[in-house]
Amino acid sequence: MTPPLPSDLLLNAADEVKIRQDLLLVALGKRPADRLLRVGRLLDVHSRTWLEDQEIVIRGRRIAWVGPAGQYQGEVAERHHEPELSAVPGFGDVHKHIESSHLTPEWEAALVMPRGNTWTCEASHEFSNVDGAHNLEFWMKARAAGSRLKIFTQPGSAVPPTAYEWGGGYFGHDEQQRFMQHPMVTGLDEVMDWPAVWNADNPSHQRLWGMIEATFAARGVVEGHAAGLRALPEINAFAAAGMASDHEMFSAEEAWDKLRRGLFIEIRIHTMPEIIKGLIERGLNDWSQVAFATDDRSAPLTLEIGATDHNVRTAIAAGLAPEIAIQCVTINPARHMRLTPHVGSIAPGRYADIVLLEDVPSLTIAKVWADGELVSEGNRFTGQVPAIDWPDWATHTVNIGREITAADFAIKADPGRTSMKAAVIRPFHWHPEFLTEELPVENGEVQRLAAETITKFAIVDRFSGEGKVSKMFWRGCGPRDPETALACSVAHDKHNIWVCGSSDAAMALAVNRLRDQQGGWALVHRGEVVATVQFEVGGLMSQRSAEAVAADMAVLRKAGEAIEWMYEPTWHPRWHPGFPERLMFATLTCAPWQWVLVAPSPLAPEGFVNVATGQTHPVVW
Repeated sequence: MTPPLPSDLLLNAADEVKIRQDLLLVALGKRPADRLLRVGRLLDVHSRTWLEDQEIVIRGRRIAWVGPAGQYQGEVAERHHEPELSAVPGFGDVHKHIESSHLTPEWEAALVMPRGNTWTCEASHEFSNVDGAHNLEFWMKARAAGSRLKIFTQPGSAVPPTAYEWGGGYFGHDEQQRFMQHPMVTGLDEVMDWPAVWNADNPSHQRLWGMIEATFAARGVVEGHAAGLRALPEINAFAAAGMASDHEMFSAEEAWDKLRRGLFIEIRIHTMPEIIKGLIERGLNDWSQVAFATDDRSAPLTLEIGATDHNVRTAIAAGLAPEIAIQCVTINPARHMRLTPHVGSIAPGRYADIVLLEDVPSLTIAKVWADGELVSEGNRFTGQVPAIDWPDWATHTVNIGREITAADFAIKADPGRTSMKAAVIRPFHWHPEFLTEELPVENGEVQRLAAETITKFAIVDRFSGEGKVSKMFWRGCGPRDPETALACSVAHDKHNIWVCGSSDAAMALAVNRLRDQQGGWALVHRGEVVATVQFEVGGLMSQRSAEAVAADMAVLRKAGEAIEWMYEPTWHPRWHPGFPERLMFATLTCAPWQWVLVAPSPLAPEGFVNVATGQTHPVVW
């Protein structure tokens, strides 16, 4: 009698040995296989060649044998034949923040797997900053419950993002050393704080290098984030520091320079057409150091354009051969992350993750297999979404133990003043100097100046229980309508609550609603809450389908259309007029950000700090 296989939902060495011992006997025909999938043709990504009329023999969740139809000699319990379809490996996302889909991992699987995505390298500094102590447990929970999406975790280097922030997590050498003992952990998530890497005087220098050391010791991958590093001395220094990759290229020239200094380049959709065309024009023949990264993509946008499949189609439209484009989401990221024994190809020993295409050039997906079973037909997920009872540490993360009031957002003026100078920044203010503006004073408080598109922006600490508030004036964002405010608990990367508004009372109302619903969005218009979206897990995600979250977001955006929003162009090419959803990313503190607003901290009591230098400044004077 054939012995039962251990569960290999989560990798571990002892079970891996038993599974491999079983697989080799199935490959030799000495033990029966569970199922056989015969396909019209199969892409061997190792040699980039198509093989006609191939059979894939599956035992448990893994592939035991691959070869020409009719040559397998063992017994098979069930057979499937897809003579009109072409088989390619399940797609892997080399760098993604699943939190940015705003779905919990089990619902993320239901969204992306019909679109070919069967494994993801989770860049986990989002939930880490909310609850670092439970981070690894969080990312393993859905898989352990039976989800067929394989999530390979990379603990975040940006926990906290800078020394001027604090909150729900802290990772250093010892934490990373423990993480690296788990076989599902591939390395260190993107190292973002470049000033702390190169400058030994930076207060985060020792913490970051401790994490890098622990990753090196375990032969893990140190992922990079080289935003704003375009000069050759900086690119060379970044590579010399041991950073293995970058996903922050803005041009083909930058990508070429980084590729030629040994960096694995992970191309995001926003610059993909230009970079792909530029690399082709420069004569790149070996694409093995290239992958495609989703990074951040919401569930509504994924429903609209796709997941990793959209990245592949975009690359093909830019002129890349379909076979190379497929390698960029299969074998290339698997090699980079040192995961080739498990994913990245249709080959023995790997998980039986197979995307069946009706048409290769258009990447039309007919069906997807994962863990050796069919999980989708067309864009319809046919697998099971495991029921998970997320514990309190995941669902009670907005810890504000008091009522927030309008007075929390007041910016006091010096006695007797009728106006005061104010520090002003804009969304995506990537400049070494902040702006200054003379603002009026009324009733002892410095006022907004709508005529100059200047409103109030604040960060509310959601971790200490005290609800500490930092506030200042921002330009070119926020509502112009009176008694109106927008608040959100998704505030990359520390994920405190941000709020902007035309009145302090409206700002307080929006934040209190988020406190009560444990995160998400709250929109106040003319003194009334008019729309909310709940992200009850970590204040970042919802335990619902993509369609349900998209429906709530559509209601929020519709309510936002009734509001007049301030707008002023900024450097960032994706800062648009209208509902300011991208303010979720305007609280980033990594390079090339300099002057930013963070929650009050010991090193930045008012929250206004230059994270590149550590300099602080009053918000008014």
